[in-house]
Amino acid sequence: MENIAVFPGSFDPITRGHESIIRRALPLFSKVIIGIGENRDKKSFFSLEQRRNWIQTIFAGERRIEILTYSGLTVTFCRSHNVRFILRGLRTAADFEFERSVGQINKLLLPEIETIFLLCAPEYASLSSSIVRDILHHGGDVKQFIPEGIDLSL
Repeated sequence: MENIAVFPGSFDPITRGHESIIRRALPLFSKVIIGIGENRDKKSFFSLEQRRNWIQTIFAGERRIEILTYSGLTVTFCRSHNVRFILRGLRTAADFEFERSVGQINKLLLPEIETIFLLCAPEYASLSSSIVRDILHHGGDVKQFIPEGIDLSL
């Protein structure tokens, strides 16, 4: 089995924090699959197609990154792609507590899965997609929070 990790998320929108985690994970894995999760019960701010296109733009030319969409359980997605590692970024202690619980349940559902945590870079510790959406909703400028080359104009 290859050394492949899935970095799951809604990426609604992708932030510099997400980009940092992905770039820092590349030396650790033969491939990183960015799994854009689809939650039919949740209204996304940006379309799935927009989010996928932005991620493709950010990582254009990076052969070890694959961008896929999925719905349902992340462990089911991992099993269907022969993935043994789930990559998660941690900003705060609260993130750790939540992600630890999810990781433990994932381990019960799929014993061969391992969750790998990377601490976010300090400059991104307060950054989240929710904050970016709120700034956008109120007409603010989010350029410093999103990867270069991405236009989130509404």
